[in-house]
Amino acid sequence: MHTKKGTVLITDKVHPLLIDGLEASGYIVEYNTSIDNEALDKIIEGYTGIIINSKIIMNEQRIDLGTQLKFIARLGSGMEIVDIPYAERKGIKVYSSPEGNSNAVAEHEIGMLLGLLNHLYIADAEVRQMQWNREKNRGSELRGKTLGIIGLGHTGSALAEKMSSWRLNVISYDKYRKQYPDSLRFVEKVALEEVLNRADIISLHLPLSDETKMLVDEDFIQKCKDGVIISNTSRGQIVHLPDLIEALKSGKVAGACLDVFSNEKPSTYNSEEAILYKELFGMKNVVVSPHIAGWTHESLELIAKTLLDKIIVGDEL
Repeated sequence: MHTKKGTVLITDKVHPLLIDGLEASGYIVEYNTSIDNEALDKIIEGYTGIIINSKIIMNEQRIDLGTQLKFIARLGSGMEIVDIPYAERKGIKVYSSPEGNSNAVAEHEIGMLLGLLNHLYIADAEVRQMQWNREKNRGSELRGKTLGIIGLGHTGSALAEKMSSWRLNVISYDKYRKQYPDSLRFVEKVALEEVLNRADIISLHLPLSDETKMLVDEDFIQKCKDGVIISNTSRGQIVHLPDLIEALKSGKVAGACLDVFSNEKPSTYNSEEAILYKELFGMKNVVVSPHIAGWTHESLELIAKTLLDKIIVGDEL
C-alpha cells in the first residue's frame, strides 16, 4: 500500500490511465471538469497538485492560494496559462506534455493544407449540390514548394519529419534552437527574413509570449512572397486577424489554414469581432477548425501517459 502523497485535482477531460496511474502511485485524485477559475480559488489550498487545460489560469494570485501545491501539470502545450517563473520560485514543479499531441497537430495541419490546395472543401460542397466543376477546382501539389516552419519544437519538428518524403524544400527559423538533430538534417536553418522571402507556405508553431503576440501583422505579411499560404495551429493571438483578412482579400496571401483564433468562444464576440469572424468564415480560400488539431483519441491517451511519467519521475527527484 502506497503512502498517500496528497490530493490532485484534474480540471479537464483526461484518459483514465492518468487517474489510475496517479492513484496507484499514492495520490488521491479528484476529477472535476466543470470547475472554473472562480470556484477553484475557494478550494485550491487543499491540493498537492493540479492538472489543467486552457480554461484554468495559474497566475501569481492563484498560485499563492495553492499553499500546498507541489506541482502544476498542463495537458498538452501552451504554457502562457501558467506563471512558470513564479511557480518555480515557490518550489512548485511545472509539467507540460507537448510530446503527447505533436503528431496529431502535424497530421491535422497536413490535412488542412491538402484540403486548401486541392479545393476539397469547396468541391465537396459543390458535388453534394450536383455541381461537377472539375476545371474550376484544379488543385496544386505540395511537391516542389518551399515550406517555412517558424518554431521547430515538438509540433514543428513533427510536421517537418512528415514532410521529409514529400519532396518539398523545408526551411525553418527557431530563435532558441541552436542546432537541429540528425533526424532533421534535411531542414535548412535560416533567418526569419529568409523564411518570409522564400516560403510558399508558412507554418506557425510558436508559444504565445510578448515577443510572438501579433507577430503576423501587416509588416510581417508584406515581407512574404506574393501568394503565400499561412497556417496556424499554435495560438490565435500570434496572428493579427484584421491584417490577415486584408491580405487574403488583396491576394497577397493566397490562403490560410487556421485551427486557432484570438477569441474561440463565438457566444462572447463583441460587435467588431462578430463582423470580423463572419468575414473570415465566409472566405473560400480559408480552411478553419475549432482548435482540434491536437484533439485525437490517440493524443488523449499519450498526453495522459506523458504527464503521468513526468509526475512520477518528478516525485522521485
